[in-house]
Amino acid sequence: MTIWEAIAVFAAGIGAGTINTVVGSGTLITFPVLLAFGLPPVTANVSNTLGLVPGSISGAIGYRRELTGQRARILRFGLVALVGGLTGAILLLALPSQAFDTIVPVLIALALVLVIAQPKLAAALRARRERTGTTAQRDGGIALLVGLLLASAYGGYFGAAQGVLYLSLMGLLLHDDLQRINALKNVLAAIVNGVAAVFFLFVAHFDWAAVGLIALGSTLGGQLGAKVGRRLPPTALRAVIVVVGLLAITQLVLK
Repeated sequence: MTIWEAIAVFAAGIGAGTINTVVGSGTLITFPVLLAFGLPPVTANVSNTLGLVPGSISGAIGYRRELTGQRARILRFGLVALVGGLTGAILLLALPSQAFDTIVPVLIALALVLVIAQPKLAAALRARRERTGTTAQRDGGIALLVGLLLASAYGGYFGAAQGVLYLSLMGLLLHDDLQRINALKNVLAAIVNGVAAVFFLFVAHFDWAAVGLIALGSTLGGQLGAKVGRRLPPTALRAVIVVVGLLAITQLVLK
């Protein structure tokens, strides 16, 4: 790797760490850069996954204030994320990439619809519960757990826009502030990336130079993303989610 390639990978790591903390989809920055510098797709994917782990942890630490009072959620959802992330990592080595190529853009598009419609949908659900005299299921119920399991499996497999999926699911099914949900999303992403990376350590080949550069860059980006993200009002944060999601769909369709 030349000095200019190293600088490019480091810069991509900063960008990925920042956007992952704010929304997600940082993989769409780093993964193409690694491919452009000649890494095989699987090596690029696993190296990218391991390199982004410190960035995910950094983003979660940056959002630690918003995590106050969410310990039970972290434990419950974290276990689901761990199982899903490990499943996705196994599928990466067992299935051809074409297995996900068609469905992923559709999933992201559906997630964006949920993000846009979430305030009205949540209000409609609350109004319906008031009319029927029912109460919301604690922490989203089984529907949220299943959704998080599938999103985490996708995250362990590739990870581009997994944050968008998390935010759309939790934003709809949890009655909470979007910034607190975003903080929880960062913890789940760290768990998924972490368990996938540990699995890959035993079965896959890494480019350790790329891992180190992305790790350093994404750690800085995680702190930057936390400062930027928590300053965004809910409407602006939703707008960022939608823009990033549309860019992710475009890149995945045109690749």
